[in-house]
Amino acid sequence: MPNYNIVTDSCCDLRPETYEQLNLTVVPLSMEFRGQVREDKSDDSIKEVYAALRAGESAQTAAVNPDRWLNAMEPHLAEGRDVLVMAFSSGLSTTYQSAVIAAEELREKYPERTIYVVDTLCASRGEGLLVWYACKKRDEGMTLDELHKWVEDTKLHLCHWFTVDDLDFLKRGGRISPTIAWIGGKLKIKPVLRIAEDGTLAIPEKVRGSKAAMNTIVSKYVSSGLNEEHPYVFLCHGDALEQAEKAKAAILEAVPGAQVTIMPMSPIIGIHTGPGVQAVIYFGNNR
Repeated sequence: MPNYNIVTDSCCDLRPETYEQLNLTVVPLSMEFRGQVREDKSDDSIKEVYAALRAGESAQTAAVNPDRWLNAMEPHLAEGRDVLVMAFSSGLSTTYQSAVIAAEELREKYPERTIYVVDTLCASRGEGLLVWYACKKRDEGMTLDELHKWVEDTKLHLCHWFTVDDLDFLKRGGRISPTIAWIGGKLKIKPVLRIAEDGTLAIPEKVRGSKAAMNTIVSKYVSSGLNEEHPYVFLCHGDALEQAEKAKAAILEAVPGAQVTIMPMSPIIGIHTGPGVQAVIYFGNNR
């Protein structure tokens, strides 16, 4: 096995059992909910948090700070192993910047070791899919330098399209203006969003009604065609399984070879998008 380890953050939305299978070090983001700080490391609170958000309760999230990154990276360096860090998009969180700060400090302490920090420009299972492939390529014998280049060359092929049920959550996070949220709510306008090339949120389209929004994000994948090398499609949802099942059926009818997986979206993302969020994530030629 190559002499390096991969470290990422919990926004990758991989399941805890997968961390061990991939020999992956994962640093959790956290959320403040009902007066408690909870780490984002399991599925235990997903339905509870989404139900609370529907009932009008609020929650806040916190990025990984430099100390948490440092504590995750240093044991590998102390054992004589190099590190590749793959972090949540810098356009949506300060998590990546914190990893850069930690890496700079550790390079001074371990000058003989190599530390790469990659801004994945991805979120949720888009980040997770990139991390999963990186772990597989590491296990196949790819060197650290080769893998670092592969990740940088590949990350903008991860396509994230999604829509939300309630515009107020995007308004609270400053993603849309209060005026747009108000008008959208009155007219039943639903935004079709994507993660742009710089890792920020973009709203390239607006449609009327939830069904039209879901059909639009499904069509983004269908129109891209089956990527035979990377046939995986992830439908991530904010406690909205029934709608995700309908999206899966539509995708498989149009693209029978797609390998479609439905999974819940972590509250770390859902707190900002609200319950009912639906995302289609896949490999494409470009974003």
